[in-house]
Amino acid sequence: MILEQYYIDCLSHASYLIGDESTGRAVVVDPRRDIAEYLDEAEARGLTIEAVINTHFHADFVSGHLELAEATGAWIGYGVGAETDYPVRLLADGETISLGEVELEIVATPGHTWESISVLVREHPGAVPAAVLTGDSLFIGDVGRPDLVNLGEGSAEDLARAMFRTVHDKLLTLPDEVTVMPAHGHGSSCGKNLSEELTSTIGEQRRTNYAAQPMSEDEFVRLVTDGQPAAPTYFAVNAGMNKAMRAIYASERDVPELTGAQLRAELEAGTRILDTRTIDDFAAGHLPGTVNVGFDGRFAETSGMVAEIGEPVALITYPGEEQMAALRMARIGSDNAIGFVNVRADGVFPDEVADLVTPTPQTTARELTALIDADAVTVVDIRNPGEREDGVIPGALAQPLAQLQVHIGDLPAGRPIVVYCAGGWRSSVAASLLRAEGRADVSDLVGGYQAWMDAQTPVPAAAAH
Repeated sequence: MILEQYYIDCLSHASYLIGDESTGRAVVVDPRRDIAEYLDEAEARGLTIEAVINTHFHADFVSGHLELAEATGAWIGYGVGAETDYPVRLLADGETISLGEVELEIVATPGHTWESISVLVREHPGAVPAAVLTGDSLFIGDVGRPDLVNLGEGSAEDLARAMFRTVHDKLLTLPDEVTVMPAHGHGSSCGKNLSEELTSTIGEQRRTNYAAQPMSEDEFVRLVTDGQPAAPTYFAVNAGMNKAMRAIYASERDVPELTGAQLRAELEAGTRILDTRTIDDFAAGHLPGTVNVGFDGRFAETSGMVAEIGEPVALITYPGEEQMAALRMARIGSDNAIGFVNVRADGVFPDEVADLVTPTPQTTARELTALIDADAVTVVDIRNPGEREDGVIPGALAQPLAQLQVHIGDLPAGRPIVVYCAGGWRSSVAASLLRAEGRADVSDLVGGYQAWMDAQTPVPAAAAH
């Protein structure tokens, strides 16, 4: 039996190749759009990919089922209840798929979505499962949230109740030694408490996962619906794209280099421009109107928060990072990277735009204290709800980054805005987005909430409004 996991940090996403060495037959589960790694692995191991199974309609990325089907002729499988614009094989609870000796069994595991399934993997028919690929049902340390995209009838509470039965009546009945292999890890917005570990066991999750402890259904519903991170607005777009017959990812396309003059023209035309450098380099000097989404952070997910899927985007990058930046955007369905400009490692911009370069407005914790005492500032907390439980800056308005773009008009006008997050990366994104959208006098808090904590005693979360 061959069972390989492929994990990408930028989306905290895991996909899988399952193969039978004796027959050379293989299945890929929850693939991403750039499929070369699966094809190369299959070729190296003498495998033929004959099926692509998605455990559910993913919302945080565009799945690579259409790309793999075109490249290999594989059939595409979903759980019963899935409705798509392309031909699929609906996989029923208890259905088995034989690859030869290796056998897969489908387990209906609704809760994250209605059509969600998990895949039991057995090395031989009738054997104790070696692993269960749980999709977004059972994570390491968590379960899939029920409130991302309601595809079909019912509510988030209905899905949470279905998840209770999925976890406690199905997945936790598996033997302790079964390896748990989910579709996401730490950092994903598909849950609130995902571990940095990439695999676990049913027994370990039974002992350590908060959602796997003995409890009533009502208590479970409260736990899994409370404190979830804000969902990026592009998630609904991606879920829809995964149901549709969309364009195939053009893996051979290279994003062209722009001249400094062309970049200046794009700035003047109002094109969305993402500066992918570090927050320190962006603060030292940037082009007004650009949005800082550092390539050293969660670039793919965050780019989807500040640029609409399908919107033309130009990139400012360090040398050698431009094509990977475009690929990461394509993983969430944003195929419209129109070009890039490299900034030298020492931060020097092309001559044609050098006169525009300006430092980023920033505020220290000491300066913010004085502004708050004088009632001369609007403070915006862009962290997620769970993060604010540990404390907030007094009077801060709560507006998570994931949904900031659609709520910019809700922020008070007429006085300075200081944005903060935990450490400074997300606040650089948010402050630059606000300035790009025309809000004047916006700065971010240097060092984020941690710097505020270091400077003075934080107030309890209950004091926020």
